[in-house]
Amino acid sequence: MQFLYADKVFVIMGAHKSIHAGKAKLDIGVNFIHNLCSSYVLSPPRLSSSNPFSLAAGRYPRPLCLGQKCLILQHSASPEIRIHGIPMNNFSHSTSRGVRLSKLSIGMDINEPSTSNWSSITGVYFKHFHFRNDGGRSISRDLDGFPVTSSGDSFDNMLVINQESRFEDANDHGFSHFSVQMQQGIPLGPNLLTFNRFKFFASKGVKLGPALFTSWLSGGSIVGPIAPHQAFAIGGPSSVRGYGEGAVGSGQSCLVSKSELAVPLNKKLTGVIFLDCGSDLRSSHKVPGNPGLRQGKPGSGYGIGYGVRFKTNSCQINVDYAINAFHQRTVYFGISNLVL
Repeated sequence: MQFLYADKVFVIMGAHKSIHAGKAKLDIGVNFIHNLCSSYVLSPPRLSSSNPFSLAAGRYPRPLCLGQKCLILQHSASPEIRIHGIPMNNFSHSTSRGVRLSKLSIGMDINEPSTSNWSSITGVYFKHFHFRNDGGRSISRDLDGFPVTSSGDSFDNMLVINQESRFEDANDHGFSHFSVQMQQGIPLGPNLLTFNRFKFFASKGVKLGPALFTSWLSGGSIVGPIAPHQAFAIGGPSSVRGYGEGAVGSGQSCLVSKSELAVPLNKKLTGVIFLDCGSDLRSSHKVPGNPGLRQGKPGSGYGIGYGVRFKTNSCQINVDYAINAFHQRTVYFGISNLVL
């Protein structure tokens, strides 16, 4: 769920319900993101008394040719099931093994001005990863005795330079989107991780009469020594439906494709059919401790199914019914595009 209150202040909270073979399971994740936008102009921010968040952030007038600068503060804490979780019920969901991850990110984004259909973002971030068990005690190893960090301690730190370029185009016949992201870990200190991380995302939508066919392709790879928590996790409602979070695989590289045909049934209700596929490209052994192999993840998988999208005045309700390669059935419930 996404709550959009102001131009650069937002909170994202997510929740989905999965039903497995007659058993109900509710997973709730909370992620708080706070962006403070400003420029190097010594004028007071514009405040609006009607906006309850006007005192939390001020955006200064700035020529578009100079881009926009955003200070980012992000923190999240949750059970780490994407890499260290155990797949259950024919990989339809993942359960925690007592590993909890706290992530803190502080940095600056510079949104470069758009040129035609292209735009770019450059950012510098400090990131802190800290592991605990269910009792709140700091840990450096999982239940099998393998390290959960690169440092060998209960935490990892990294200084990251991020460069992302995006292309977007839309018309009456469909849309196209492409983005590529490069991340570089800078070794300014002896305890900072050094790595090169590459990710891409591409999507294409084509109108077929009243219906819309959409295809997504995403993937990535990491060069250099990595920590287990940096691995690409495959599986879940935002990846390969029909599987739990990370239940398909966790590797140094990944490739995921998703296809969906949406047919409007009336003004508010849309029916969809979909096919998701994903693979770790046989790179699970390159993750320290090989958690994918130890937890019996297949490394590749597919999910097929159907669902509905119901639009209301304030949000869109999504329900998907997926079947994975092991014939396990899962129902996903979600809320998106929530505006208050």
